[in-house]
Amino acid sequence: MKFERSLEETEFASVFKIITAHRSRTLMSINEEMILTYWEIGAFLSKRINAGNWSSTIVEKLASYIKRHDPSLRGYSKSNLYAMATFYEKYSNTEFHSFVKQIMLSDNKFSKLFPASGWKKLPETVENNDVKPEKAFPSILLLTTFTNLLLIANNCSNAQEMIFYIVYANRERLTKRELLTCISRNTYSSLLGGNKKNYSKKLIELYPSAPVVLKDQAFLDYLSLPKEHKEHKLRSEIVAHIKDFILEIGKDFLFVDQEYSLSVGGEDFHADLLFYHRGLRCLVAFELKTKKFHPSDIGQLEFYLEALDRDVKHENENPSIGILLCRDANQVVVEYAMSRTMSPVMIAQYKRMLIPKEVLQRTFEEYLNL
Repeated sequence: MKFERSLEETEFASVFKIITAHRSRTLMSINEEMILTYWEIGAFLSKRINAGNWSSTIVEKLASYIKRHDPSLRGYSKSNLYAMATFYEKYSNTEFHSFVKQIMLSDNKFSKLFPASGWKKLPETVENNDVKPEKAFPSILLLTTFTNLLLIANNCSNAQEMIFYIVYANRERLTKRELLTCISRNTYSSLLGGNKKNYSKKLIELYPSAPVVLKDQAFLDYLSLPKEHKEHKLRSEIVAHIKDFILEIGKDFLFVDQEYSLSVGGEDFHADLLFYHRGLRCLVAFELKTKKFHPSDIGQLEFYLEALDRDVKHENENPSIGILLCRDANQVVVEYAMSRTMSPVMIAQYKRMLIPKEVLQRTFEEYLNL
């Protein structure tokens, strides 16, 4: 039995890794070819339609032609063909291409994922010169699926927002439904619009990427909360919708427990919500406050972090983080409270805020460098 277990943990596991690695690359290759196909078809159709040469009737006849010549082909209905034209137009426009060039010229980790130019050459598959698709294809589009790309194109207002969601969908491995939820809850603004004064100096020191990994806003519109509610109601609603909450704060969070028990000096204390963050490799305690932030709230959270680090944290894990999720906060009061604390804590709010464009631009660049 011991020999068989050893085989499973070493030799068998190695073979399984080979299988999963190649399967993953195969799926990536299929996705890439599909996106490139849709790009070329989209370019062909866009030029014909915009030139006034093709009507809706002709596009419908094309769909019938494809189906008649190869009934096994799926995804080439009239509506899908129009979607391909939209896909090409949205991602081939001057604004998007200019922003991609700007990213590729900057020194960030993201730009190193693609060829130096940021573009991929396509084969010349169309004979007519007047409808030949553009040879320059933005390689960034290969980071996610065509379905996600179309969703982003139809729901985002500018190139930076589009690129953010492409990268975010890739990093968080978002499905179509999850991505739509993130867009509807404005993850773009809530993640990139963080005010660093909401983060303690110790948190930034231990986790430099914290401002663009840990959101300082959470949109909880999916919870059944009355206008006035108690903390226990907020906690129970979050737990009842834990999948939605994790999607909102980041898919790297793993839920551990609610009212997590901490025994100190023979007395029992309870952290509202306890998570583990896979990316940061640390425990994250959430303390919930349904009223306006008060500096005294920090002391309670710091106490929980001390107990977690002494009695719960494993040796190979990083120091625990505390997030105070409150209904409202005076930013000046927050700044004063954060300036003196020596613990890795942050203040987050569950309400919508307008984010200045310059803040989004700065934190977007930081996000690409993760």
